[in-house]
Amino acid sequence: MCGIVGYVGPKEAKDVVVEGLKKLEYRGYDSSGIAYFQDHSIEVIKTKGKIIELEKKLVGQRTCGKLAIGHTRWATHGRPTDVNAHPHRTPRVALVHNGIIENHAELKQELIKKGYEFVSETDTEVLAVLIHSKLDEGLTPMQAVQKSLAAVEGAFALAIIIKGAEDQLFIAKNLNPLIIGLGKDEMLVASDISAIIRHTNRFIILEDNEMGVVSNSGCTITDFSGKKITKEVKETSWNPTLAEKEGYKHFMKKEIFEQPRALADTLSDIVDNERFRINLRDFPLAKEEIQNISRIVIVACGTSYHAGLVGKFFIENLCGLHTEVDLASEFRYRNPIIDKHTVMLLISQSGETIDTIGALMEARARGAKIVSICNVRESTIDRKSDYTIFTDAGPEIGVASTKAFTAQLMCLAAIALFLRQEINGKDHHMTTKYVEELLKIPGAINQILGNDSAIQEIAREFFNYRDFLYLGRGNNFPIALEGALKLKEISYIHAEGYAAGEMKHGPIALIDEEMPVVVIAPRDRYYQKTLSNLEEVKSREGIIISLGTERDEKLMSLSKAYMSVPPIDELFYPLLTVVPLQLLAYYIADFRGTDIDQPRNLAKSVTVE
Repeated sequence: MCGIVGYVGPKEAKDVVVEGLKKLEYRGYDSSGIAYFQDHSIEVIKTKGKIIELEKKLVGQRTCGKLAIGHTRWATHGRPTDVNAHPHRTPRVALVHNGIIENHAELKQELIKKGYEFVSETDTEVLAVLIHSKLDEGLTPMQAVQKSLAAVEGAFALAIIIKGAEDQLFIAKNLNPLIIGLGKDEMLVASDISAIIRHTNRFIILEDNEMGVVSNSGCTITDFSGKKITKEVKETSWNPTLAEKEGYKHFMKKEIFEQPRALADTLSDIVDNERFRINLRDFPLAKEEIQNISRIVIVACGTSYHAGLVGKFFIENLCGLHTEVDLASEFRYRNPIIDKHTVMLLISQSGETIDTIGALMEARARGAKIVSICNVRESTIDRKSDYTIFTDAGPEIGVASTKAFTAQLMCLAAIALFLRQEINGKDHHMTTKYVEELLKIPGAINQILGNDSAIQEIAREFFNYRDFLYLGRGNNFPIALEGALKLKEISYIHAEGYAAGEMKHGPIALIDEEMPVVVIAPRDRYYQKTLSNLEEVKSREGIIISLGTERDEKLMSLSKAYMSVPPIDELFYPLLTVVPLQLLAYYIADFRGTDIDQPRNLAKSVTVE
């Protein structure tokens, strides 16, 4: 979602801020802007569209000095226009905001009655005017910010500059993420570590209901009442080059090809190579507690939800534990049946998904143990969980998730095997067999990627079609959902994923000579049933793109196009079958000329409801 960058230090501030905004483009946005001081007045440059449009407006602008704030906006309240873009300003205040001010309408009416005027449709401008009104009452800048925060309801991460305090950035956080980067004689503020990693790997994480003042000499953090708080300095091991394209045309393609490395790194943290066992160090449940688990509830959004659906197959097949999968956006708006014998398993790439955080808090209040799978250390979900298993995928910049998804599947398989070990500790032989299969997966994906040119040719043949149907059975049904999601996300082609056995209950009415049907049919227990579905498609003139195991002559004879994966234990086929579908979606989108890394209307991390 929206991105924040702020800088104070010896460098040209607007250059540092714009550079940081570019690193946040992957979050999704429709406008951008920057604010800084010019001759003791606040200057704001902003525009709808891409950051390149902002850079054009900045050409010829004088040096802005040593302090600036910037923003990429994903529209919620108010259309994506120049006026609604951030920063929002008054003669005395400029600020950028991630989140939603829920009581903005009431506050706006109060301020209008006092004679204040508004120019935008946004909830954010209300906060800028509110702070200005408190300054007009004679409060200091810090007092004005504190008093204003006390009046607002909702979620926010804020960076604020105030006339008269021109060497300071004021910041505040509630629900939406915000960090402070600690540099040498410089300080940075951002909603995401990737925006500032080039300048420092040392940072402070703001918690909810914390605010601060940042200058080039340091920062002071308080709660909203003004009580000082001592914060721990964190360090990240992420390398800045991981957030670069490194010769690839798009981040998405780079990240597809990084999957063997990402999965090998993830495995290295959780597999005991000497005993071929899963080692989840410091897992929060003792063996007897694991044996008393009544059920597992997996909660996630989007692609992570599809990973959870595969995880259900892993856990129920390997452990015999009843497992449910729920959408985080729905979970807390009903009356979920959760107790102390429930394990809540959360999945989030960013660790900042607002709906998943809400589900976490609901489950914790009901006594559940919280285990999370996450790609970002020190994210909100990591910090609020009892235990986190990290997908060592490195930063994922493309909005359409690829390497994070397969790393999530690897972590889910590891959790299932770990629980199996604890529930049935004598079953060493089968556990070893499954671990050996997991260790084969990075190499198998390398083999698939080596055939990407063939998948590119399939994409060339089909990129002009307008509708696709994806079919899969068993643990490949979620991969049908994920394959369809990838295609629609980045190519804007309508695509639907279905359980193959459900085709006769509606989707079969759509099948004709204009409807490509992608059928996932590796040689598993569902193979013959899936072949029957494929025959039904063919008899109705459907165009079949099939995905099978190596050279499956039967599939090839029935299909107009064919993709394959190497053989593996059938439980783990989803880790392989998703990769050709990622490549197919990527190449179709590339032929269509869409914005693959930043598809329209989408955001990488959804931090507002």
